[in-house]
Amino acid sequence: MKTKALVMDIDGTLTNSRKEITPATGRAIRTILERGHKVVLASGRPTFGMRRYAEELELDRFGGYLLSHNGARAMDYQTGKVIFQKALPLELLPDLYDFAEKNGCGLATHSEDTLISAFAPDRYVELEARINGMPAKKVGNFAEYVDFDIYKCFMTADGEKAAVLEKELQSCCGSRASVYRSEAFFLEIVPEGVDKGDSLARLMETIGIRREDVVCCGDGYNDISMLRYAGVGVAMGNAQSPVKEAADYVTAANDEDGLVQVIERFI
Repeated sequence: MKTKALVMDIDGTLTNSRKEITPATGRAIRTILERGHKVVLASGRPTFGMRRYAEELELDRFGGYLLSHNGARAMDYQTGKVIFQKALPLELLPDLYDFAEKNGCGLATHSEDTLISAFAPDRYVELEARINGMPAKKVGNFAEYVDFDIYKCFMTADGEKAAVLEKELQSCCGSRASVYRSEAFFLEIVPEGVDKGDSLARLMETIGIRREDVVCCGDGYNDISMLRYAGVGVAMGNAQSPVKEAADYVTAANDEDGLVQVIERFI
């Protein structure tokens, strides 16, 4: 049997609109795991915020991989071994703080189990804390407080404003970091050269699965790079229009068990 890899974003792809894995989707994924195929969860979430779904899919039992922080960190979930990681340069933080303050944006990052916010958390920062099961902690001097390795910062703003600020923020970061929108209201700042596609390519080379045997599924802007990398790139029915344009196939929406269709057709 040819071993394939099913790679999935979490929010809007693996989970429905209630942030839950439906029973049908869970059964389908566990079936391919039992048959020896590989599963990779690839998300902008921190590793801590992905563990709930890894446990639910029994990746500790069957084996599986987590690509967290938009690809800045890769981990073998069964062994807990970090395969590779790339931290964001801390000297960038004062510039990020000044940019966020000037433009009225939220700014935050993650420690291992806590969301660290530069300002009083707005509704988007609170949402990020809630979906990852983390407490949100406002700190007095963000750039001085964060003296440990981080793999992503993010800024928050209403969708139209975030779209305008994306290019300005990339200009502010220069060659020190890359900027993506994962959701309309999230601007993610990750180490330069890091995206889901490049990190996935590196992971697949490490575990010995060919590109043509990779099926990637996503719904957000930050999923486009991995859909383009994959042998089969799949956009969810609820995906943003640019994601659908980049995909080889469009499946049903996340609330309609779109992943089950993908597994039945391609795995």
